[in-house]
Amino acid sequence: MSIIFAFGLTYTLSSPELGQDQIYVLFLLFLSIGLWVTEAVPPFAVGLFIVGFLIFALGSFYQEADPENANEYVKKYMQTWSNSVIWLMLGGFFMAEGMRAVGLDKTLFKISISKFGSKPRYVLLGIMLVTAVFSMIMSNTATTAMMIAAVIPFLDTLKRDAPFAKALLIGIPASASLGGMGTIIGSPPNAIAIEALNSHGIQFGFLEWMIVGFPIAIILVISFWFFLISKYVPKLSTIDLSFLDKLDQQSSSPVFAIKKKLVSIILLLTLVLWLTGNIHGIPASIVSFLPIILLTMFGIVSGEEVRKLPWDTLMLVAGGLSLGLAIKETGLADYYVSLLNGVEINFYVIMVIFSLLTVIFSNFMSNTATATILIPIAIILASQNALILPLIISLSASAALFLPISTPPNAIAFSTGRIEQKDFMLGGLFVAILAPIVIILGVLIFINLNY
Repeated sequence: MSIIFAFGLTYTLSSPELGQDQIYVLFLLFLSIGLWVTEAVPPFAVGLFIVGFLIFALGSFYQEADPENANEYVKKYMQTWSNSVIWLMLGGFFMAEGMRAVGLDKTLFKISISKFGSKPRYVLLGIMLVTAVFSMIMSNTATTAMMIAAVIPFLDTLKRDAPFAKALLIGIPASASLGGMGTIIGSPPNAIAIEALNSHGIQFGFLEWMIVGFPIAIILVISFWFFLISKYVPKLSTIDLSFLDKLDQQSSSPVFAIKKKLVSIILLLTLVLWLTGNIHGIPASIVSFLPIILLTMFGIVSGEEVRKLPWDTLMLVAGGLSLGLAIKETGLADYYVSLLNGVEINFYVIMVIFSLLTVIFSNFMSNTATATILIPIAIILASQNALILPLIISLSASAALFLPISTPPNAIAFSTGRIEQKDFMLGGLFVAILAPIVIILGVLIFINLNY
């Protein structure tokens, strides 16, 4: 079905003015969309397919067109595997695994939640804020899994249909997804936006991203908290937080204590270097080697744990970067954007359209895939404001919360069997309406203050 869809759209939208290489990329774009939407194959497999297709299809084309330089044309699509974005995300994965290995994630969770008192609404706020902050460093999937595992003992003490249980199981995955807006490593679409900006000569660092992304993430998380406490008014006056005591049962050996301190130091040092990139000039991707090297050298992250890292996410991102590069390098996006040159569209309308399209697409397909498709088109369509649309699209990609399949965190919460599909819909609609407004205003305020 996806192949028929791709052939049909390619035939409909192709033009005599397009070269063979552009036809190949156009077909690949539609086939990838079809495979991502239908999930006929895993998303990461589509990423692998993209790289292979570009190498063989464009390789054969360039072999005929320019045999001497054919390898140079296609080599760049393979080199996305060593792209700075990949190393930046890998550094985040190692940091998350290091925290988990020594129980630092659970320690921080316990300390943080205990500061919010025992009233249900404030416990919910505390859990949501801690989830959001963790998801800025860890993958939102891993953060959700950890948080839900932490609160399950407490949920077991409540009735199955207790409003507060639903509030927790909806609030945790939502906070993990929204919190991912806060840093470059928080969500793959953020990294894709950074790479697109870098390829157009726009340098945008870790601190700059936090300045725009962190406030937007926190505003949306708190807004969603207000929504939850208005819909799921807890009947409990106080909550027994004794379940937190079970989280921090760790080894008391001196070696374990030393490892925990080492992870804390490495984590802090990495974050400081990421945030001060404009001062020392070391790229964020280079800083990422710090946790990768030190955590493995000190035996904190073992070979077995390395094998369990989410490599499939990196495969998806690498494929997405290759597709975005092909759309740009072959001039495919330029061609279709040129068809719109005579059409006057207000830039604010374009921002709203791209933000809404991103939220809608991300509810039914991978948010990484959505960003991969839309960012190259947007950055050329708005060449005079090339920074704005990639930021809006990448941030909007994290606002898809409508269905259990919309995002892995939602799927994890749904798998507990304590909530139904319809429980996500109202909150998903609330975020789908609010997020584009907050994101567009936040990005515009940031641009006006800093550029």
